[in-house]
Amino acid sequence: MDSFNLELEYELVNEFDAVNLVTASKPIRHVVLRDEKLLKGKYPAKAHARKVAKILGVTDGVIYLPGERDIKWEDSDQPRTFRQRRYFFYLTGANFQDCSVTYDIANDHLTLWLPFVDPRQILWFGKHPTAPVALRTYDVDDARYNEQLASYFTTHLGSRTLYVLRESHMPAGVPLGRSTVNMTDLLPAIDQARIVKDEYEIAMIRRANDISSEAHLRVARNFLKMTNERHMEAMFMGVCDSFGSREMAYPVIAGGGVNGSTLHYGENNKPLKMGDNVVFDAGCEYNCYAADITRTLPVGGKFSTRGKAIMDIVTRMQRECVAGVKPGILFYELHKLAARIAAQGLKKLGVLRGSLADIEKAGTAAAFFPHGLGHNVGLDVHDLIATLPLGVKRGVGLEFGKRHFVSSEMLAAMGTEKMQGGRGPLQPGMVVTVEPGIYFCREYLEGFYRDSEVHADLIDWDVLEKYYPVGGARTEDCILVTDSGHENLSVAPKEADLLAVINGA
Repeated sequence: MDSFNLELEYELVNEFDAVNLVTASKPIRHVVLRDEKLLKGKYPAKAHARKVAKILGVTDGVIYLPGERDIKWEDSDQPRTFRQRRYFFYLTGANFQDCSVTYDIANDHLTLWLPFVDPRQILWFGKHPTAPVALRTYDVDDARYNEQLASYFTTHLGSRTLYVLRESHMPAGVPLGRSTVNMTDLLPAIDQARIVKDEYEIAMIRRANDISSEAHLRVARNFLKMTNERHMEAMFMGVCDSFGSREMAYPVIAGGGVNGSTLHYGENNKPLKMGDNVVFDAGCEYNCYAADITRTLPVGGKFSTRGKAIMDIVTRMQRECVAGVKPGILFYELHKLAARIAAQGLKKLGVLRGSLADIEKAGTAAAFFPHGLGHNVGLDVHDLIATLPLGVKRGVGLEFGKRHFVSSEMLAAMGTEKMQGGRGPLQPGMVVTVEPGIYFCREYLEGFYRDSEVHADLIDWDVLEKYYPVGGARTEDCILVTDSGHENLSVAPKEADLLAVINGA
């Protein structure tokens, strides 16, 4: 079995400014962890509860949210990997099992409900915080044990409104008496609250990016020794784990050659071939907050002629779109800019032919750039990008930030009355990705474009045949929208700096 010497080389240090280290002319040695002082404070759960209540527009009622339970695999005594419910975490900052939270709106009182752990359970599995410890640790007004929850509702609910996310989240065995249950307003209220991040949340996302950037740096530094996609995944995850981020924000993508043409490639077990592009998309979580970073690395340390040509286009797409991030901009405007640059570049290479006006009118660039330019990042890597009004139930994923499929028809209509999209203008405090890419997926292109009356003549299929081996190229960073523009939170080396690290310069 192929292998390489996994050397993590622990060098990460705790200081404030990391930017100078990734822009300096001297060799890049490490990334610096930032916001250390801020992150030693409590997660601002109480401020989040107040923000949600303000969006609800009510002065009374009780919010109830259950956390994730300790769940075992079917027909097994082994637990599933724990992942805290994000809406619950937003109101507590508590990242362990079998908790719940109540917020008494009228009395501005936030209570964390905890499992009482029997000493025999502690013997086997360890312990969770006791109520006194939890009260000191979390930004809540009270901490109690789950056994007291039913009596709390009996004495505090009465004829007031109980706000829950959905029917399955109703408190079990709790007498509701004369209360009214509202299952429509809490979800969109928290959605709206989560879109714009506060200072603490931004620090968490920045920390996830710092650790992920360090892991990307280590992969690049060791890349010439790697012979398989799995080596990239293993080193990235090992570095993140060693610096306190055990969970990945999403499955690592390490697609070499034609594998890079699959957007969510996940096998990560194929040999790396000299001259191939490798699309390496990987980001960790830091205390439930995500990072999302992609770099494209050339096997052997140098891009092939065609691989470099595509990488140059993607680099320009990302540079110009990142530069355009600022308050008030509509994200589809940046997407159209990226698509225009892709069309210009592919036409210059001969992959696209005909006039640029015809190519743009048809939206043919989407054949090679078939996903959205980016998404919001926060408690989910594909965080919320748009919300619904209170009282309107969520549809099927339309207001979530998944990396949307963008067809040629969608691209051509983008920004028109027919397709405005659900995203409002960018606001300070939002964190978005900018992740343009170009891909040569044979099955997709030949299945949807080769016989198309609209697109077939706008693609030179003989020239395209030469680009299939390139697979794909993508560059992605997490960008914070600031009052005056933006801040790039992802300090992993890229472009010339990336090549310098790979080649040991």
